[in-house]
Amino acid sequence: MHIGLIGGIGVAATVVYYQRLAAAAAQRGARLDLTIVHGDIQELIRNNLADKRDEQARAFLPLVDRLRDAGCDCAALTSLGAHFCFAELAAISPLPLVSGVAPLDDHFAAQGIGTVGLLGTRVVMRTRLYGQLARTAAIALDDEIETLGQMYQEVAVAGHCTPNQRAAFLDAGRRMMAQGAGAIVLAGTDLNLAFDGQDPGYPVIDALDVHVALLADLAAGLRQLI
Repeated sequence: MHIGLIGGIGVAATVVYYQRLAAAAAQRGARLDLTIVHGDIQELIRNNLADKRDEQARAFLPLVDRLRDAGCDCAALTSLGAHFCFAELAAISPLPLVSGVAPLDDHFAAQGIGTVGLLGTRVVMRTRLYGQLARTAAIALDDEIETLGQMYQEVAVAGHCTPNQRAAFLDAGRRMMAQGAGAIVLAGTDLNLAFDGQDPGYPVIDALDVHVALLADLAAGLRQLI
């Protein structure tokens, strides 16, 4: 299956998607057929903060059209933050969209995790992953959503995480673990910049890896589009 990715939201996250998807496809013995288009992260940030879902979906539509014209069989967003307009985009998309949020609930349940702590965009943390977790409870540091969300936005735009930012994210995870989380979910694609190569002392689940596993299965023909 020919996979289409809307990238650039941000660039560092797109690079990680590409690297991990290529590796996952190779592990499955599949030849990866992939096309990536480049989105506008500043436009996404503006629309996300203003909850302009229809406007962002219309902004993504020409990119999905481009993926269709390139021969893609499906499309995916390389940002959980961008999923705030997933339903609106799916309603007008010429291609099936592969959600990065939908597979998470089953993944957490399969791991026996009853409660997760969330790090990501303001909207992801505030809405507890858009309210799409049915089998898993979610917590966030509600008093710090604005601060952590702004920090995440800065990391995503810069494509770089400073030592102070990394320390703040790792500490936020520790405090959510103390509040009863069974694992911390990196529900922001660029958080790999803070957590990769680190040993925070608690379980971490990168939502990107769950999404990539699904896309790799599709690429290898091990799963079918629903």
